[in-house]
Amino acid sequence: MSSIQEKGAEIVQAFNQFGDWMDRYNYLIELGKSMPPMDANYKTKQYLISGCQSQVWLHAFLDDGLVTFTADSDAAIPKGIAAILVHVFSGERPEDIAAADLGFIDKLGLKDHLSPTRSNGLLAMIKQIKLYGVVFQAKQNRGG
Repeated sequence: MSSIQEKGAEIVQAFNQFGDWMDRYNYLIELGKSMPPMDANYKTKQYLISGCQSQVWLHAFLDDGLVTFTADSDAAIPKGIAAILVHVFSGERPEDIAAADLGFIDKLGLKDHLSPTRSNGLLAMIKQIKLYGVVFQAKQNRGG
């Protein structure tokens, strides 16, 4: 099992400790609040995720072969979702991010409990994370 799958499974396990969705939403909000602040330099249009109902910024950088993500949002639930994704994908190799199995997202049940626009935002965040993985992998393969 990859590290991404392990971290995803940990999140699913944490979510399953809560019986109802109000408790899960509160947990999600707490995760967002606990995320380190994002550098204001990355809160620009360039890093804004399109397709989100609220504003969500996502930035990544490659350091020593591993990708680190930072994110922020002006809304509590999307910020919590971003916190989950940052936790799962940070510290991973680009090729693992690009090829990651995202089964843990379905196991969380988020798509069934988010509004359609929030669900689209979740998919847009995942797409952007995967894209970072592909781009950084290509950069490494070129020796850049």
